[in-house]
Amino acid sequence: MNTKTTLIVLLTVLAAIGTIQTAKAASITTASPDKTSYLAGQTGYILVTIYNDENEKIRVTELSATVSYYYTDGNLYIQKFFTSDTLPNEILEGESETYQIPISIPTNLAHGYTNPRIEAITEIWRPQDGRWNTSDRPTYNNLKLYIETPYRQMYETSQQALTEQTNTMNLLSIATVIFATAAGFLLFLVFRKPKPIAQA
Repeated sequence: MNTKTTLIVLLTVLAAIGTIQTAKAASITTASPDKTSYLAGQTGYILVTIYNDENEKIRVTELSATVSYYYTDGNLYIQKFFTSDTLPNEILEGESETYQIPISIPTNLAHGYTNPRIEAITEIWRPQDGRWNTSDRPTYNNLKLYIETPYRQMYETSQQALTEQTNTMNLLSIATVIFATAAGFLLFLVFRKPKPIAQA
């Protein structure tokens, strides 16, 4: 066998061994936002559930959400958010853990949908070695966030101001009625004619 054929066979065997040794230790089963839609400048969070489908415990060493936005001027902006939970965090075999990733929506965004990429980095426990080994990087790409139009934001702000104005007017009206009633009663007491005293 010549050297070239031997090299090809060796590379094929190494690739096959590498594929066999690569274990899928985790999968992101769900990812969901805390709101159905967001306004520019709002904060929120994404709940992410990771499932351990290995025969050994795993640990999550990193969890992030990468979000691409378009500004109203058309420029693309990419932001990466990390979980607020303490990592690394272990997940026993056959179990799931849910984590929270806080997000903060920038201002001056174009409205519409964005598709965050959720990614975790995991390690798997190898009892034969007595140590953690690098495992896989499960991802989740089926999440959609909706950014509301700025006109909706302006509408909601104006509605809130109108509600506050109406409440203030109602309070003033009630105070005026109470004051007028009290003033009328006092005037009645001051200007009423005393009854004549009956003489014996």
